[in-house]
Amino acid sequence: MILGALGALAFEFFVLPYLLAEPYFADFQFVKNFKAGKIVINQTQQVYIQENIALENSIKNAQKSIVAIQRNGVVAGSGLIATSDGSVITLASLVPIGSKINVLLNGEALTYQIIKRDLNNNLALLKVEKNNLPTVGFIDFNKVLLGQRVFLTGANFANEGIIRSFDDKVVKTNIFEKSIASGTALFNISGELVGLNYIDQTGQILTISVNTIKSFLGL
Repeated sequence: MILGALGALAFEFFVLPYLLAEPYFADFQFVKNFKAGKIVINQTQQVYIQENIALENSIKNAQKSIVAIQRNGVVAGSGLIATSDGSVITLASLVPIGSKINVLLNGEALTYQIIKRDLNNNLALLKVEKNNLPTVGFIDFNKVLLGQRVFLTGANFANEGIIRSFDDKVVKTNIFEKSIASGTALFNISGELVGLNYIDQTGQILTISVNTIKSFLGL
């Protein structure tokens, strides 16, 4: 195994440059294919880099639809813009009855009203007075898979992991976070919503499924 790895490195760094530079080898099909970009020497690394770029772009886009929920001047969690005309979903536990909160989008405090709460599923629907807001697509729940790579994001942070288990109501990940991650959204690498996150007593991220959210929104 070690000799094979050393041989591959020697070919990539010493033999391959020589083959590409020597005119004698210019008509070899291998050299023609490489110069035409048809051969990838380190395919695994290239795929990894492409996935990371996709993840970074998805996080950047998803954060545009995230609002911060602030209580007593401190960010307590997050919410997600569900519709461009100002519908926001968050955890009911973040907006208990009688509480005074601020809803912040990019640091701007938005005027809002609480439309309804579903205490059984720990969901709340808010309506903010702002239009043309950025939104995200919802995943087809039939495409949720064990081991699927996912990420969560708040207004100023992100984390990633995989799906460990799921049913129609709850998706379990291998991600652990602090309480500030309450109400963050979980996405697949394509940036589609998988669900809304809450945290168990151990700090593990659990996710209210997108099916439950769509039912709550009447979609």
